[in-house]
Amino acid sequence: MNNNSPFLNRIGLGNLDLGYMMFAVIIISVVMVVLFIIVMNQAREIKSLRARFKRLVNGKDGESLESEIAYLIKDHKSLRQVVDLSKKDIEALFHRMRFTIQKSALIKYDAFQQMGGQLSFCLVLLDQEDNGYIINSVHSTEGSYCYTKEVKNGVSDTDLGKEEAEALAQAIGNN
Repeated sequence: MNNNSPFLNRIGLGNLDLGYMMFAVIIISVVMVVLFIIVMNQAREIKSLRARFKRLVNGKDGESLESEIAYLIKDHKSLRQVVDLSKKDIEALFHRMRFTIQKSALIKYDAFQQMGGQLSFCLVLLDQEDNGYIINSVHSTEGSYCYTKEVKNGVSDTDLGKEEAEALAQAIGNN
């Protein structure tokens, strides 16, 4: 279809079909609407980023924000040193703890049948490696007597009485 429009002739489009031109206008309109939607979406995201940025610098200029970040980095380094020192101290404490009394047992008994009240006792004190001592206090009518026996790795080098063996087994079993 030939157009005799003076405007189209003047711009050099007088020989174009009007149907093709309408199709092109519709396509361009759809592209413009899509681009408008994209631009509006980007504007909304920029507004959100500006709000987040304002919250970040809330009342601070760039210089004070930079000094704040430098302070935080310095503070982090000093905290890191304290943490490292604390780790070393904790390791030293755990090493020392292996040799402190960690297990114990107490058995009270009557050393002699004529005595009552279970005034005699056997006390076992062991470290983490089951090393320590057995303290045995025997009470009689003539007085009290204390004896100690050394324990290494859960075993005594001297013979144990019934109560001493029971207390040692109890202390070792109470991990």
